[in-house]
Amino acid sequence: MRIIVTGGAGFIGTNFIYYELNNHPEDEIICIDNLTYAGNLNNLQGALENLNFSFIKADITDEDKIDLIFDKYRPDIVVNFAAESHVDRSISDPTIFIKTNVIGTQVLMNASRKYNVSRFHQVSTDEVYGDLPLDKPELLFLESSPVKTSSPYSSSKASADLLVMSYFRTFGLPVTISRCSNNYGPYQFPEKLIPLMIGKAINDEKLPVYGDGKNVRDWIYVDDHCSAIDTIIRKGKPGEIYNVGSNNEKNNLEIVNTILDMLNKPKKLISFVADRPGHDLRYAIDSSKIKKELGWCPLTTFSEGMRKTIDWYLEQDK
Repeated sequence: MRIIVTGGAGFIGTNFIYYELNNHPEDEIICIDNLTYAGNLNNLQGALENLNFSFIKADITDEDKIDLIFDKYRPDIVVNFAAESHVDRSISDPTIFIKTNVIGTQVLMNASRKYNVSRFHQVSTDEVYGDLPLDKPELLFLESSPVKTSSPYSSSKASADLLVMSYFRTFGLPVTISRCSNNYGPYQFPEKLIPLMIGKAINDEKLPVYGDGKNVRDWIYVDDHCSAIDTIIRKGKPGEIYNVGSNNEKNNLEIVNTILDMLNKPKKLISFVADRPGHDLRYAIDSSKIKKELGWCPLTTFSEGMRKTIDWYLEQDK
């Protein structure tokens, strides 16, 4: 198969490309990335040595260029990772989030329709569901849960999801959507919680923790997310949404303490700072659908994933 991966020089996209090249060496991967601040071509140096991998610098909102790419490669599958994804940045400037995350998705789907792509997969987020109370741990978001966004970022992703589903209903474009919990692992941009804290801890700097650090997320190792997407594009039913999580809820303070413990750093490095506006309390999703229907399950424990992640960042710090 020939697979176009957009946003492939970013964190999850990079890991997905390596996952596909390692697990499906017969497939051809074409990466499209605009190499904004979160995209790093150095991430893909290993992939560039593979004859079944190609890289193209392009903005997914550029209709003419996207059309030329699709015309040349005639992909079987499109996996759309390309997105502005940092909540704080969306609060400062929402405009680029609407342009990339909504209009860019539309441009890709128009090209997918024109060139008869057999599957368009939209990589979404559990943040489209909003948040859950901390005192009701039994509550989980289902694929049928209503969309209730809190930030311009999550609103732009929810808007894209609605647009994707409309293309399935109206035009018959064979689409799938995955909504995943918080990822961690190699190649993550350093503004995100785990790599930020690892970097500061390595350098004995203060670790800024929002509010009281009690905000809860379900954390999944990035390779497990990649295996879920791979399963969905090959076995998933068109028109379906799949939640992807590891049922591994940790609050931010637990994450920071784990990093400090693994690096043998003192807890006095923790510094509590003012909370950000609209900070969601808890994300937690029920991923039983993908497990039951497609046979997927996460394989990496939190301690194993964190050890791999910290070791990777230590190696980069040398």
